[in-house]
Amino acid sequence: MMWLKRLTLDRKTSTSSVTREIIATKNAPSAVGAYSQGVKIGDTLYISGSLGLDPATGNFVSQDVGEQTHQSLKNIGEILKAAGTTFSNVVKTTILLADINDFATVNGIYSSYFKEPFPARAAYQVAALPKAARVEIEAIAHVGEITEKKSSSL
Repeated sequence: MMWLKRLTLDRKTSTSSVTREIIATKNAPSAVGAYSQGVKIGDTLYISGSLGLDPATGNFVSQDVGEQTHQSLKNIGEILKAAGTTFSNVVKTTILLADINDFATVNGIYSSYFKEPFPARAAYQVAALPKAARVEIEAIAHVGEITEKKSSSL
């Protein structure tokens, strides 16, 4: 019994606290559901899936997957800016596509926003996206300075 009490006390004193900050900007579309544009916890920023919606109208900029991709990434850029960071601090993205055959188009546009070292990424074709979007992109970024370390195994 004494051991259990000590373990509980040790666990209570060893926990740490982080601050959660909701990131919101009028320069990106408002959430279309029960979620935040971005959530910063500690030095990590989680950006919700971004559609190719014009923030002023809430409508798609076009039905073209390329134009939706550009707008989605512009929206992500605005959320990054609101959090005090940039595309160079993005460490992971996920791309959701209504049609995997659009991958080459989306990848070409994506490459104009992200430079080496590229973030980790996954891309999937999904059955459907909100509002019948052609593409949705989410991202995870570090807010703060990043020092690059070259891998010796390549």
